[in-house]
Amino acid sequence: MKPQIIALLGSPVEDGNTARLLSEAIKGAEDAGCSVTKVEVTKLKFSPCMEYFYCEQNDDCMMKDDVSPFLKRFRTIDGLIVASPVMTMGFPGAIKSFMDRFQVFFMAKYVRKDPLVKKEMKKWRKALLISIGGMNVPYDFDGVRLSMRAFCDITDFEYWEDVLQNDMDSIQDITKKPEKIKEAYTKAYEMCRLIAEDKAKNTAEESG
Repeated sequence: MKPQIIALLGSPVEDGNTARLLSEAIKGAEDAGCSVTKVEVTKLKFSPCMEYFYCEQNDDCMMKDDVSPFLKRFRTIDGLIVASPVMTMGFPGAIKSFMDRFQVFFMAKYVRKDPLVKKEMKKWRKALLISIGGMNVPYDFDGVRLSMRAFCDITDFEYWEDVLQNDMDSIQDITKKPEKIKEAYTKAYEMCRLIAEDKAKNTAEESG
């Protein structure tokens, strides 16, 4: 079975700059032999975390909506790609709220000491961040990087790499940066190649 990758699009613009970079990353992942499911987060219907704390004692969220299936799927996927613009120095609302619903994973791992991801899967699970920012400042991606690291920590992905492009207010069109489009493809390809390689190696060791 091919390694399973979920690619999250945090931008509401289906054919915008973030989406173009994600499309190239998906091509890279598929060319590396992985199966990719693209998820347009802004089209999902869900509520933000309401802090009911049901997940403190249970391995699920009491709210049932479009996020619910992903709380199950994230336990078994092999890799993750997150593509999002920067807004107010962080992830925009929909994808940040999506991530916040994964308190289910936090409670299992850090409160009950019973992680939802199997120990052996941590050996190959990796994540790639793709982000664009409008401003030309050195701290443009500090917020999304911190949130991405926190999300990867609770969901047991290695934050493997990122593809970042700032100054988009001036650049406007990402096709003016062909090297960045190539980087999205190349990094996704390499991450997924490593996932497939590491998964096969560890599976062989377990069975042998």
